[in-house]
Amino acid sequence: ELTPAQKAEIRERAKACAEQEGITKEQVIALRTGNFQDTDPKVKCFANCFLERTGFEANGVIQPNEVLAKLGPIAGEEKVKEVQAKCDSIKGADKCATSYELYKCYYNNRAQI
Repeated sequence: ELTPAQKAEIRERAKACAEQEGITKEQVIALRTGNFQDTDPKVKCFANCFLERTGFEANGVIQPNEVLAKLGPIAGEEKVKEVQAKCDSIKGADKCATSYELYKCYYNNRAQI
């Protein structure tokens, strides 16, 4: 379970990335709740911004050790590794598309985390 401070930090990152990429709060909420119908390139670049600011990606490349370090204590290392095995090899046309597809894969496999 995330602490209130961690939740606030995530909200701040999301807000900064939404402003940077020019997407609406509604688009952010849709992504957060697993609605992947909006394929606006700005939404995909929001995913990249957010994952980079979280440390889960660097220059559009997944950072498996960072993901494990941050999610492992919350969800359990083995569960995180299972999702990583399914998701981390995903590549899109560019770093924004890759981030979006990674986010989608992690989201769709979140029950395991």
